[in-house]
Amino acid sequence: MLSFLGSANPWLVGVGLNTVLLSLVWFAPKKLLTPAGVFHAWLLGILIWGTLGWQGYVVVMFYFIVGSGVTRIGMAQKEALGIAEKRSGARGPENVWGSALTAALCAMGVGVLNAGLFSPSPQSPVPNPQSLLLLGYVASFSTKLSDTCASEVGKAYGKSTFLITTLQPVPKGTEGAVSLEGTFAGVVGSVAIAIIGWGVNLISPLGILWSVLAALVATNLESVIGATLQSKYTWLTNEIVNILNTLIGAIAAIFLAFIWAYSFG
Repeated sequence: MLSFLGSANPWLVGVGLNTVLLSLVWFAPKKLLTPAGVFHAWLLGILIWGTLGWQGYVVVMFYFIVGSGVTRIGMAQKEALGIAEKRSGARGPENVWGSALTAALCAMGVGVLNAGLFSPSPQSPVPNPQSLLLLGYVASFSTKLSDTCASEVGKAYGKSTFLITTLQPVPKGTEGAVSLEGTFAGVVGSVAIAIIGWGVNLISPLGILWSVLAALVATNLESVIGATLQSKYTWLTNEIVNILNTLIGAIAAIFLAFIWAYSFG
C-alpha cells in the first residue's frame, strides 16, 4: 500500500487521503476540529504529504491524535475550574497553524531543496540542509506535544503548580505555571514523537536527543514568556506563543545538531 502511495503523485495522494480522513473527522460525534479547522487541517495535510510523503504525515497525525486525546483528559474537571481549552478542545485554524506553522515551513524548505529550486554551495558551512530541516520539523512537533502534554496533564493531575519565574505556588491554569506531573508528561510526549520521527527515518538516533532537549528548553521558555510577557501584550495570544514555542524548539534542535556536527562530525 505504501509503495503504491509512494509511486503516485504525492500532491494528488495528499488531496485524496486528506479528503477521506477529514470527512471522517467532520462526521465524527466528538468534534476534534471546527469546520474552519477541518479546512485548514486539510491544507496542512496536503502540504505535508506533498513535501515529506507518508513519513512526515505519520508524525503530524501522531501529534494530532495524541494531542487531541491529551486535551480531553480530565475535561469535566478542567471545565468546572474554567481552565479547559475553548470549544471542549475542538481545534480551529488558529490552533492548526499555531501548532504546525513552524513544521510547515520546515517541510516547504525540504520541498524546495528536493525540487532543486535552491542548491546550497558545495563550500557552504551548513551540513546537509535537508536533514537539518527534517530535524526542525520533528523537533517542532516534539516541542508542541511536550507543551500540550505538560499543560493538559498538569491542569488535570498536577498536585502543586508553581510559577516558573518565582517558584511561588499558583492556581492551576495560570500562565507560566509548571508542575512536576506536567513536566514529566511533557518529556514523555516529546520522547514519543521523536521516536516516531526516527522510526520513519526522518531523523537519526541523535536527532531524538536533540529533539527532546530542544523541546525541554522551548517548553520552559514558553512558560517564562507566559509568566512575564503574555499578560502585558494583547497581541501575544496563545497561538502566537505556540508559534514562538515551536520555532524555538526547531531552532534549538538544529543548533544542537549543527554544533555536534562541527565538533564531533
